[in-house]
Amino acid sequence: MHWDLDKVVEPIAYKLLAATVMPRPIAWVVTQSAKGALNAAPYSFFNVMGSAPPTITLGLMADPKRGFKDTAANILATGEFVVNLVPEALVQQMNTTSVDAPTGVNELDLADLATTPSLHIRPPRIAASPVAFECAMLSSVITGPHQTIVIGRVLAVHIDDRFILNAERAHIDTPALGLVARGYGSTYVRSHETFELDRPKWADWPKQTPR
Repeated sequence: MHWDLDKVVEPIAYKLLAATVMPRPIAWVVTQSAKGALNAAPYSFFNVMGSAPPTITLGLMADPKRGFKDTAANILATGEFVVNLVPEALVQQMNTTSVDAPTGVNELDLADLATTPSLHIRPPRIAASPVAFECAMLSSVITGPHQTIVIGRVLAVHIDDRFILNAERAHIDTPALGLVARGYGSTYVRSHETFELDRPKWADWPKQTPR
């Protein structure tokens, strides 16, 4: 079966994408308005897109009533944001910050989350998050009515010291981070169950016998 996405309503398109593109890492985004109001919200249309320069992307969907959500409005106005990653220990507080609160409400306060200052930008990072990326917007692409893709340059990475195995070589105890990802519907995925797979090398590829 196939769906022509130009011919279906938006909720169907969302369900098809979210139910099949998974697991998706969660960007727990902290922004600050031009007037200084803080906002925090989780987004699962998110990933790393390069390392030279270090680049991430956020897909920010519209609010059906307000248009641009506070996260998108703040980033477009200031060009700054922090992406915090979500460990299983903080999933309830992350979920609290997903509430459809009116503009001006500080979700960090609702979730009783402490923050710590960033080094390069105004928005703070979530103190309890084991990993945080300070980001400056490189560009944005408006993909629909009040829907945008934000491309950000990562200016700094903060990782809790207890997860550092070798700072000089940037070896991180990734399994110990206990990060979660978004699945389908209200389903989330733990990152504990993994397996190893070596990438093949052409130099080691078996030579083909000419016909």
